[in-house]
Amino acid sequence: MNMLELIEKKRDGGALTREEIEFFVSGVTGKTIPDYQISAFLMAVLWRGMSDEETTDLTLSMAHSGDVCDLSSIPGMKVDKHSTGGVGDKVTPILLPIVSSFGIPCVKLSGRGLGFTGGTIDKFESIEGFSTTVEPGSFKEKIEKYGLLLGGQTEGLAPCDKYLYALRDVTGTVPSIPLIASSIMSKKIAGGADAIVLDVTCGSGAFMKDRTQAEALSRQMISIGKLANRPVSCVLTSMEQPLGRNVGNILEMQEALDTLRGHGQKDVETVVLALACEMLRMTPEYKDHSDAELQALCKEKITSGAAFAKFEDLVLSQGGKLDSSGSPIFVDEPFEVMTVFADRDGYVSSCDALMVGEASCLLGAGRMEKTDVIDMGAGIRLQKKIGEKVTRGEPLYSLYTGSQNTVGDERIDEALAKMQQAYRISETPCEALQEILGVIRD
Repeated sequence: MNMLELIEKKRDGGALTREEIEFFVSGVTGKTIPDYQISAFLMAVLWRGMSDEETTDLTLSMAHSGDVCDLSSIPGMKVDKHSTGGVGDKVTPILLPIVSSFGIPCVKLSGRGLGFTGGTIDKFESIEGFSTTVEPGSFKEKIEKYGLLLGGQTEGLAPCDKYLYALRDVTGTVPSIPLIASSIMSKKIAGGADAIVLDVTCGSGAFMKDRTQAEALSRQMISIGKLANRPVSCVLTSMEQPLGRNVGNILEMQEALDTLRGHGQKDVETVVLALACEMLRMTPEYKDHSDAELQALCKEKITSGAAFAKFEDLVLSQGGKLDSSGSPIFVDEPFEVMTVFADRDGYVSSCDALMVGEASCLLGAGRMEKTDVIDMGAGIRLQKKIGEKVTRGEPLYSLYTGSQNTVGDERIDEALAKMQQAYRISETPCEALQEILGVIRD
């Protein structure tokens, strides 16, 4: 076998054998295939796709490209959650503490920001001292002691996916269903979770632009889960506009804290509760409960402070620093560069998530190249969202950079131009968007 033959075979629409896929994964992991050939292969997959069998073979091969955690000795159902990406997606810092407060072990393996979407690892690393480098050998000890864990991909855990994940970001090959599905599921399988809940976003600010694509991705991941003997549930959520009001690492963590304290944004709470219900339903203790019962139980965990206490446990257990009130100490502080005001009365009819995500990236909140260093304080605060009434002179949005960083005027002007494209104000009332579009289960 040689890599050129595999590239040509996939370029011409051929189906790869398990042996050929294992050859590719081994070459990526062992660094015997150069980046330009890996990139060509990824582009061929983007254009030609993969069958369910190919995607499953790729997933399992990537999962076994390094260490595979065995958490079977930990009592209870270990449930993992993953999002396919979005703008303003601060669900994980809220969701994990809620579910963990029920005594359900939570293992969450996450990635860094990919393109215009924010990464969970980046968000948590905005907390001073917080380390997402957790060796697989420590998983069991941390889960037994604290009940939850948030880890990035170590060198030994799904190393092939870690390499491909970064390369896809800078080669225009992110929006491929087989590549997204195999990336997500390989991490879940390697991480040792017993059951998986997926937040499959669709819309402007998601990699899946419409519901049909989102459903296809969901069914592919459910199919992989069946072959790997892991139940999978997919919650389809809207990403036509950003989730919540804040976009950017520290800004989003601040909004997550608001939600854990019981006064977060309604759309954020709606998505978090929907995912929490699915995670709880994966366990024997709660599998027969109704959505209404589960949501009430989750809200009680917030109002009682049990969920916030679990958030504190997570931060402290991974080296993060908290102040005397229990709030994280962040590595920087968002600095407001400018606020833009409405130039007329009306109703917000568009707050395009893609444009907002790209604007946030220009300010420094995301990576335009895989070597870029993120400005943790950068981002955007949205004062108005779709369906809301606005009066001339009212603030629409604010742009931020970190107080320790500077952004050139050209970048700020580009970000401002993106935001002006993102927002539209109509004379007639508009309905607010529906956050939950459906649930697909095994």
